[in-house]
Amino acid sequence: MRFAFLAVVTTAAVAVLLAGAAPAAAQSWTPPSPDERCPSKWGADDERGAANHMGPETVLKAASLIRTGRVIELGQVLRSAMPLGARHFDLYVKPTGPLVGSNRRGSNEELVVAEMGQVGTQFDGFTHQTIGDSLYNCVDQNEVMTRSGFTRLGVENVGTLMTRGVLIDVAALKGVDMLPDTYEITVDDLQQALDRQGVALEPGDAVLIHTGWGVLWDTDFERFMATNPGIGVAAAQWLVEQDPMLLGADNQPVEVSPNPDPEISLPIHQIMLVVNGIHLVERMRLDELAAAGVYEFAFVVQPLKIEGATGSTVAPVAIY
Repeated sequence: MRFAFLAVVTTAAVAVLLAGAAPAAAQSWTPPSPDERCPSKWGADDERGAANHMGPETVLKAASLIRTGRVIELGQVLRSAMPLGARHFDLYVKPTGPLVGSNRRGSNEELVVAEMGQVGTQFDGFTHQTIGDSLYNCVDQNEVMTRSGFTRLGVENVGTLMTRGVLIDVAALKGVDMLPDTYEITVDDLQQALDRQGVALEPGDAVLIHTGWGVLWDTDFERFMATNPGIGVAAAQWLVEQDPMLLGADNQPVEVSPNPDPEISLPIHQIMLVVNGIHLVERMRLDELAAAGVYEFAFVVQPLKIEGATGSTVAPVAIY
């Protein structure tokens, strides 16, 4: 089994961000060479990455965790007034014609203009990020990118994912409602939170990290988009070793932003999507799940089948 995790270089000590927290080390990261990361452990022609974990076993394991039948929705509501940054979400109501028939039937539709793969609670596909011109499994994006979509690695390859979900509540571990801006979640944070919850990760899990940042979704768009706490390089590599099906969080990019090393940009996106074929689910609603103290549950998500797309807005659920 190949995991390409790659050189981590200690560059500096960061300030203590939480009372009582030990200083963490800022880390840099260098992308592995194509020979180090390809072919994927799932095969040279693979387009599904860690979604290959999906099967009858993961479904049955997830179903065994449903005891009360309660469903908690983990997706944010899509609307024009939501944190978007440079992206767009514009919905135009479209009446489809005059009233017809003796029963005076009317109908309405809508036209949505948006980056549908990259708004709201959003599922990152493998064409969303590159190392240079190279995608997951060393696919050259110049050979598969067309004006109407990617001919390989499109989000339509994902399908329905149902597996054991695990919430790692780092905010609760630290005794706060919300982690501070730019707090880097460490391996120790993840391990201590899991120990506190009495839960261990297993291969094929959907791992969701609660930072508390999601409360800003409806209250402070500018702060939500500007910076955020999240996992750093070391925590990302540790999570890859746990062999998850996917990784999600309630912040903007899952990872800490900006990265403590100002020379690198969103390295966890490359580590997960490009190097290891692990999908990311961003901007999740995790406050209700965290408040309920539910750490194991059935997790279900299905990206829209947009052929050749870089991702999909999604509405995942936790059932327990």
